[in-house]
Amino acid sequence: MVHKIATVALILVLAACGRDSATRAPAADGEDSATLSTQNAGDERVAKALFGAMALPSGQAPQAIGGYARGCQAGAAQLPESGPTWQAMRLSRNRNWGQPELVDFVTDLSAFAATQPGWAGLYVGDMAQPRGGPMLTGHASHQSGLDADIWMLPPARLNLTETERENLSSIRTDRQDGAYVNGDWSPQHEAILRAAASDPRVNRIFVFAGAKVEMCDNATGDRSWLHRIRPWYGHNFHFHVRLNCPPGDAACESQAPIPPGDGCADARQWVADLLDPPPPNPDAPPPQPRRELTMANLPGQCLDVLNSN
Repeated sequence: MVHKIATVALILVLAACGRDSATRAPAADGEDSATLSTQNAGDERVAKALFGAMALPSGQAPQAIGGYARGCQAGAAQLPESGPTWQAMRLSRNRNWGQPELVDFVTDLSAFAATQPGWAGLYVGDMAQPRGGPMLTGHASHQSGLDADIWMLPPARLNLTETERENLSSIRTDRQDGAYVNGDWSPQHEAILRAAASDPRVNRIFVFAGAKVEMCDNATGDRSWLHRIRPWYGHNFHFHVRLNCPPGDAACESQAPIPPGDGCADARQWVADLLDPPPPNPDAPPPQPRRELTMANLPGQCLDVLNSN
């Protein structure tokens, strides 16, 4: 079923996946720059208006094109609105699309979640639009069909109506603005995040800093999976999974590697900064408003994606 996309105000903080948590500098966690093509040169049409109007995927072979925050997707697969261990939420947004690898990952993770006490599976938030690209509202990333938001709310049942899926809210699992977990955080959250981060398809996972520290404190045995858990603002109602570029997908642009190590010291520094913010840098340039991406800013293949039947 295809649903009309609802338009709401753009929330700048949801572009948060655009900086690497280890350096606090733009680059490794989302502000990737796609290789441009002269095919789009001079095309100043606003990309989100074009991609946001596409109700169905392109009739092309699956391909993640460009970067997570500057790209599009060809031949997307749809996560069914309901399955044995998941439900897609906010159906009016028509964002339950992704590359086949992403759909497979979400269904696999939901099957694991269903083995956890009190969890019937997963509530799945935004993935991507049918042809990816910049979204009308809410995200700077989720453009190439390799990102998915998973709600923190444990599903008690998987027979929600369409109206319930529009109105039900997730739960926040943090306190003190992300410095600590709260009473709704559970061992099941940790187990699901560990399973997700242990999957070789995963590039990184964004969650609030206090959750990363909690997992660092509780982890036993193999700690290598912690490497992929990245603290970032705004991820207290959901966690954000980002997959690697699919093997052989030459048009897909990966990101700078995550710094080595488990990242726990960095997460603890995040928490320290949340509890006692450092003074602002008087020499820092004023923040610039995020400019709208035009077709000229996207890889040339994205024009083919738009024009495909």
